[in-house]
Parts: sequence; structure tokens; C-alpha cells
Amino acid sequence: MDTPQMTVRQAERTATSRPRAVRGRGPADPRGSSWSGPAAARVTIVSGSVGAGHDGVARELAARLRAGGIEVTVLDHLAFLPRAAQHVLRDGYTATVNRVPALFDWIFQRLEDSRLMLGASDLLCRVAGRRLGAALAGADVVVSTYPLASRSLGQLVDRGRLDVPTVTYLTDPAPHRTWVHPSVDLHLTVTAATAAVGRRQYGVAMAAAGPLVPPAFSSPVRRLQRQRLRNELGLAPTDIGVLLSSGSLGLGELGAAAEEVRASGAIPIVLCGSNTALRARLTGDGVTALGWRDDVPALMGACDVLVHNAGGLSLTEALAAGLPAVTYAPIPGHGRANAKVLDDAGLAPWARDRHQLGMLIQQAAERRRVPLPAPAVPAAEAIGQLAWAECERRIPSGTLLTGEAV
Repeated sequence: MDTPQMTVRQAERTATSRPRAVRGRGPADPRGSSWSGPAAARVTIVSGSVGAGHDGVARELAARLRAGGIEVTVLDHLAFLPRAAQHVLRDGYTATVNRVPALFDWIFQRLEDSRLMLGASDLLCRVAGRRLGAALAGADVVVSTYPLASRSLGQLVDRGRLDVPTVTYLTDPAPHRTWVHPSVDLHLTVTAATAAVGRRQYGVAMAAAGPLVPPAFSSPVRRLQRQRLRNELGLAPTDIGVLLSSGSLGLGELGAAAEEVRASGAIPIVLCGSNTALRARLTGDGVTALGWRDDVPALMGACDVLVHNAGGLSLTEALAAGLPAVTYAPIPGHGRANAKVLDDAGLAPWARDRHQLGMLIQQAAERRRVPLPAPAVPAAEAIGQLAWAECERRIPSGTLLTGEAV
């Protein structure tokens, strides 16, 4: 099992073991009791408000770190960009995926293999970095959960404007060049499969650190609760309930996928997220279409299979819950890249046509639920260790909150 490893530059700057507790300090163990005060370790998380996945991971990481006594600030990378660039990244993503998928796929591939395209993207990251650098002052560790934020952090390190440990937590199963920067100290992934692909493809050390989703996903749903929810969803005891997800924006050909799930003999339950038009279009005709839900852990407990097309946060939640997953009709770009990594690793088979979809749904429904194995060092613990170690360096051992030595 992969264990997060620090680079030589980072190892010279911070201790690799969890620091001891000292007078006037928070708990040495980042999972310990709550603490707040001037001497608490400080972590800044830079997310990206494109969809809900990056922000969802940032919120969960922040909650875990705060529970361990660490002060956390969460920033939106897009807020440091010009308004026009914010619009292109946020709204252009939805428009191209749904209306011009070939263009989105072309952009995704060119960012991977074209120095010109990556250079243009990096220029945008440098623009964000001009203001972002000042906002990171005072942090003991800076974490990115969004690819362009990772590039900005690496650039700031290269220019000498950021001299604390930096971490990227990849929310996608498939690494991409925009996620990776050689000057970022630590690249963490959800699964060992992603870490292996990243190391092989980019020559950058990556380590599996497990999913950052609420604990409810890894808690078994009680039998009576499961039965009640299945009744509400119109699922008979012998029905195969298939939860269809395409992220918070409801991207891709969900309508066609729902029809093909129904044709296979299973019952489609579609998570439409914030896409109210999609929900209105799919409601009825043998399809249960749901809007934004706060009980997704229970829904995953009530259903038998997840069918997804993006490989984002919903897929990570299913891995944490042990809900068998199948990829079908993945969206262009990262959706197809994620599908390949998941298929190659045996984490979620990729159905290439409707016949395969029906077969794989049946096989998945017959499988026992097996959650992802716990990593050697979970992401929040690894980041917490770095934060307390950097805090120890910043405030010498034995120093009171007033600065008086004892």
C-alpha cells in the first residue's frame, strides 16, 4: 500500500514524524481534540467552483482538519481570476461538454500534449497567482483540490513567493498534466491505481490517501432505513435499483442512459443535481428523477449499482460506500480518461454498448459491497502532520502563546 512520501526539499524543511505536543500548542495528533488559538497550525485549501466535486472535497478536508484543532481557510481559485475568465471556466465547461463535446475533448487532449496550450493555461494560473500569493500568507500548509490551483501553487513556489509545504489532492481517477506540478511537494490520490498512473506518466511521486467524503458513506445503512427508502423510490425487493449520476450539473446523455438501464430490466434512479431542466425532462415514463439531495449516502445504501459518466465525486462516494459501479457513455475529456483508469484497475468496468451495460449491471448487482481499503496514511492525517510540523518550526517548542520562553 502506498504511503505518502515527501520530497527532499520538503523533508529538509519539515519533520517527517508527527510533532510532540508542546505548551501553548494544539494537539500533536491531528485527529485529537478541538483547539483554536494563535499557536494553532494553519492550513489554506484552494478549490475551484466548477461543478461541486472540488468544493465538496475541500469542505470534507476542512472539516477533518478542524476536528484535529487546525485552523482552516478555504479559497476559490476562480475568485482570483478576471471575471471573463471565471465565466469561461465555469459556464464554458457546461456549454462545451453538453453542446460541443468534441471541442471539450480536443481542449482536454491539447492541454495534455501541446506546450502551446499548456503555456496558455499556465499564463492564466500566473494571473491568478498574483493575488493568490498574498492570500496564502500565514498558512503552514497549502492544499489544492483543483487542477489550475495546483499549477498556480507550483508557480508561486518557483518564484519564491510560497515557502511552506504544498499538497495537491487529485479528485479525478485519471491524472492530467494540469493537476501536476513538479514544485508541489506532495500529490495525493484517492486510489493506488491513480497514484501508479501518475508516477508512470509524469515521473512525479504520488501516493494513495483514500477518499475525502463524509463518514456517512462508509457507514452501513440500516435494513429498515434501506427498505423505507426503496419503498419511496418505488423499488420492489427483487428490483435492481440503479443510481445514475453525472455530477452536480447533470452533464452528458443521461436520458438515453436511463432508457437503456430500463431496457436492461433494472430501475433507473437519476441524480440530476442542480439541473432542473433535466429533471423535468426525465420525470415519469418509468424513470425516477431526483433533484439536489442531501441523503446521497442513504440513496447509495438503498440502490444496488451506480452507473456514472464522469468519475467525479459521486464515483468516489460509491467507492467509499462499497457500492458496485459501472461507467457508461462517459463525458468527453476527463470523463473518458477517468473511465479508462477505473476500467484498467478493475474499480468500475466500462460498458461500451447497451448490451454490455445490461450484463455489467447484472454482474455488479450480484457482487458483495467492498469499500476501498483504508490507506496507510489518510489524506487529512498526512496534511495534518505536515501542518503541525511546520507550526512547530514556526513557533519553537516550549514557547508560550505570549512568546515568553519557559
